[in-house]
Amino acid sequence: MSVIETVANMSFREKSAWGMGLILSAGAVSYFGKVMSLSEALGRTAPPIIGFVIAYVVFIMIASVIVMSVLAGMAGKEADAPADEREKIIADKAGNWSGYVLAVPALGGLWHYSVNLDGNMLFHLVFLSLMLSQISEYAFQIFLYRRGG
Repeated sequence: MSVIETVANMSFREKSAWGMGLILSAGAVSYFGKVMSLSEALGRTAPPIIGFVIAYVVFIMIASVIVMSVLAGMAGKEADAPADEREKIIADKAGNWSGYVLAVPALGGLWHYSVNLDGNMLFHLVFLSLMLSQISEYAFQIFLYRRGG
């Protein structure tokens, strides 16, 4: 089956999970690329820079509106339809599993802070945990859609 046929056979919610997962991944890579290069230049963990955070949020908002508008335009009535039972179960499972992803870097950040007293790293690891949690929620949704629920 070709990629075009595979995409054509996806539900609107699976396509939106792909779109949002890719957007959030691109935003996270860009954000942490900037933080890492700044940290290397400083020779220590870069402090939180509100400009980076705002740029990340603005990118996510604009890209999400564009991608979701395109997907909704292509999906027609399916975009407005309420989630069916299978989709509700998939969303619930993915949300539950992503909660575990949220905990790991956050707890790692707390441990790192207790040992090194590096509040900058704590901020970045907690922010990372929020990003990874949302990205993983979409990845789990895609996995469950591909698996069949």
